[in-house]
Amino acid sequence: MDEAGAGRRRQNEVYRAGVFGHSPRVPVSIRRLKERAERVLDARAYGYVAGGAGDEATQRANRAAFDRWAVVPRVLRDASVRDTSVELFGRRLPAPLLLGPVGALELVHPEADLAVARAAAATGVPMVFSNQGSVPMEECAGAMGDSPRWFQLYWSTSDELVESLIGRAEAAGCDALVVTLDTTMLGWRPRDLDLGHLPFALGKGIAQYTSDPVFRRLVEERAAAAGRPGSPPAQPQPRPTPAAIRALVTMARAWPGSFRENLRSPLPRAAVETFLAIYSRPSISWADLAWLRSRTKLPILLKGVLHPDDARRALDEGMDGVVVSTHGGRQVDRSIAALDALPDVVAAVGDRAPVLFDSGIRSGADVFTAVALGARAVLLGRPFAWGLALAGEDGVRQVISDVLGEFDLTLGLTGHTAVDQLGPEILRRVP
Repeated sequence: MDEAGAGRRRQNEVYRAGVFGHSPRVPVSIRRLKERAERVLDARAYGYVAGGAGDEATQRANRAAFDRWAVVPRVLRDASVRDTSVELFGRRLPAPLLLGPVGALELVHPEADLAVARAAAATGVPMVFSNQGSVPMEECAGAMGDSPRWFQLYWSTSDELVESLIGRAEAAGCDALVVTLDTTMLGWRPRDLDLGHLPFALGKGIAQYTSDPVFRRLVEERAAAAGRPGSPPAQPQPRPTPAAIRALVTMARAWPGSFRENLRSPLPRAAVETFLAIYSRPSISWADLAWLRSRTKLPILLKGVLHPDDARRALDEGMDGVVVSTHGGRQVDRSIAALDALPDVVAAVGDRAPVLFDSGIRSGADVFTAVALGARAVLLGRPFAWGLALAGEDGVRQVISDVLGEFDLTLGLTGHTAVDQLGPEILRRVP
């Protein structure tokens, strides 16, 4: 416990700097943060991070759901000393907050996941390594020391590759495995479609693959098979354009080894083709979970759970937790809002396992509300990506500090001193 608290420390830091004419490098207001990020990012990068499925109704619903809950503060309760920490899978964390997996962060900043890993380590907040990371998990883990980290898994059509990724996550010191189940196919994302932009098709966001020995073998086999008797005929190639040339250069940079040699090699392009062929498996079912459970001793959480029956079955199948999530509104438009789904999932799970929450978190007050509704912890996504765009590692660190600071102050100002004091009774449903 800290008598000053994260909130007062952050306020003091900002106001003292203000005496000397310095304001925060990254806006504290989430609206200004997003606006500033939009100004510095190109249309493809901004569209990929900001975009959602369809008309983005689910994105709007995720935020509107928070507006239907109001906090009822209590007064004259000594809140001078507060403890924002929580325990998850044997780790004591500084707050009920993790950095959720965000793919293809090289679109946002050159240091991508590595900058996020350093910021997470500096604040003690766990980072969930993205399956679609721009930096291999081992490199990020090396920058984090003993700080907590998890790994997000997309279930590929190659079980051998899935097993390899799990083994690497264990070796990299990950504390848990988060299996994302709502992206067995890419959702209909008009912002990306209008720009004809899929980062993975350019070799971006596939570093976990190109650094994997199983994937590399599959790529080499694909490249070697091209042109053999019986192999599919080569597709006619359109006339080269500047965009196509830039794409080939980007692919060459994504494949390990000499850039010059990669420009002449078939492997970078074969890597993209291999990835697109095996990226995710729509046929995954409950029957596959036993295989997964047998492959790791790490706690396994299923991400993308919105129905209470699915939450119950996940635990019956040996899983260790669930993450209530709409994938930030990126997969199914007109979906139930994640926060609206949370209470029923929490009721279904009871005390059997932790329920985490993702989708729509923008502030410390949002963290407070989700935890009061039963989430053991929440995953933060887009806000730290905007901070990364504006100031790299420092920007991510500031966003984390701002969210932690507001959560701490909200805890104290509502008359509470510990996270386990929060429950639905401190909230009121409003029209």
